[in-house]
Amino acid sequence: MSTTQQLVLRYFTALAEGDQQTIRDCWAEDGSVWYGGDLPISGTWQGRDQVIDGFLATAFAHLDPEQEIGVKVTNVFGEGEQVLVEWDSWATGKTGRPYHEKNIGVFVVRDGKIVAMREYADTQHWERALVAP
Repeated sequence: MSTTQQLVLRYFTALAEGDQQTIRDCWAEDGSVWYGGDLPISGTWQGRDQVIDGFLATAFAHLDPEQEIGVKVTNVFGEGEQVLVEWDSWATGKTGRPYHEKNIGVFVVRDGKIVAMREYADTQHWERALVAP
């Protein structure tokens, strides 16, 4: 397994464990996230602080912290600086509805840090489970 793949898996382990310092350490200061759709987390989030305190915080703010929140990587492969990851994520929304998503993310790693992620998921499910009244 390449060091780029190991870094991205370290990031996912930190997400699953809620290890904020390791999450922050995995991202380059100028890192960015793109998420499709028309959701509170959609668009481009530029810079490590926006990725963590914007994108991730906004996503987690829609989840019920009293219920199980899970992330499990199901596939990872890559070449060079790019890593593709498939994962399952599950939770209960603050709406009270169940959330279970299959995601794909394309990560770019340079100099031992994540510099970009493009995430693809079922945005309609995200909205129905976590946003819609």
